[in-house]
Amino acid sequence: MLTVSNKAENLIGSEIIRLAGEINEMIKQGQTIHNFTIGDFNPTEFPIPEYLKERIIYHYQHNQTNYPASDGMPELRTAVSKFLNYYGGIQYSDKNEIIIAAGARPIIYSIFQTIIDPGDKVIIPVPSWNNNHYAFLSSAQEIIINTKPEHNFMPSAEDIKTHIQEASLLALCSPLNPTGTVFKPEQLEEICDLILEENRRREGKGKPLYLMYDQIYWLLTFGETRHVDPVSLRPAMRNYTVYVDGISKGFAATGVRVGWSFGPAHVIQKMKTILGHIGAWAPRAEQLATADFINNFQEVDKYISWIREQAGKRLFAFYEGFKQLKEDGFRVDAIIPQGAIYLTIQFDLKGMQTPNGNIIQTTDDVMAYLLSEAGFAIVPFYAFGSRRESNWYRLSIGTCSSETIPAILKKIRKALSQLA
Repeated sequence: MLTVSNKAENLIGSEIIRLAGEINEMIKQGQTIHNFTIGDFNPTEFPIPEYLKERIIYHYQHNQTNYPASDGMPELRTAVSKFLNYYGGIQYSDKNEIIIAAGARPIIYSIFQTIIDPGDKVIIPVPSWNNNHYAFLSSAQEIIINTKPEHNFMPSAEDIKTHIQEASLLALCSPLNPTGTVFKPEQLEEICDLILEENRRREGKGKPLYLMYDQIYWLLTFGETRHVDPVSLRPAMRNYTVYVDGISKGFAATGVRVGWSFGPAHVIQKMKTILGHIGAWAPRAEQLATADFINNFQEVDKYISWIREQAGKRLFAFYEGFKQLKEDGFRVDAIIPQGAIYLTIQFDLKGMQTPNGNIIQTTDDVMAYLLSEAGFAIVPFYAFGSRRESNWYRLSIGTCSSETIPAILKKIRKALSQLA
């Protein structure tokens, strides 16, 4: 048998992509399934901004098809700097503190590769998106923190405190994929204070503790929820925080592949070298079009207002539906939407008997039952690093038409009614 590297042999593929692939195959075979597995957008329901699309076409028509600058087109780095200042209230230089890449994935990969030496430890609160795989690719040791539903699955300073002296990197995300929940200011402040205290202890003793702060969903918050970030809360965190950001989620532009990172100049420049060697650049035309779009605050405001309304309408419709099911005595629950395109839902069905006499024993049994009886496909939290026995799930609304939600909830109610 042919062999490859130990890393390649042992790297686990995305559980989410595997599940979605199985669902899509069932749909191709003619089954009626409501697929809420992938954190993507149906462009019919959530098209990218029209002005962005027009500018992409314009730049291709004007032959902007050669290599972009290795750290991103200057026009886009300048636009990102202005955008962050205007919408986020933080100032980063377009000269050496911002880098552009083909979406958030290569940004995250390059952060791990830049900061982590083999054997270094990374603190990974779970559930979270793919940090375990990036830790594996970096030959890091994982310190897994299982977060709690009573804290909206967001990690606390108390959770992190006992591990902080061991780690080189802390990976955080807000709004969080898969939960759609966010940090409150006081929660993030306490974590920042821990990091600052730890770095004072390490001063002059080698590598500091860095924070990777993934805020790819930060434009998508609902109601009174407001996004917070480390440097705005604690300016001293500027030396230690590397951000993950881009247009993929806030502008429903997952396939356009334009992301960026900003942080300490030395870290960003080293990331530039790594990204240059793997060629993970966003296409030149898309970069220039993104610069045109995010420079146009009127167009940005219009789109953010629209997508928040559309995503929020779907999330709250499902949330209210699940709360009603709970009030009616069914063993389900949901956490109120705060951000992103995800609803955290619970199906506490283990031990119940299906109409054909089978006992639901595992998380996979729960998913199989909901799929067969309600055509309802969701992702278990174990796909995001949580314990396999967790009875919490991610529901993604990016491909959902709001008109279909009442019928879907009716199917779920019927399926739950059949259990004994």
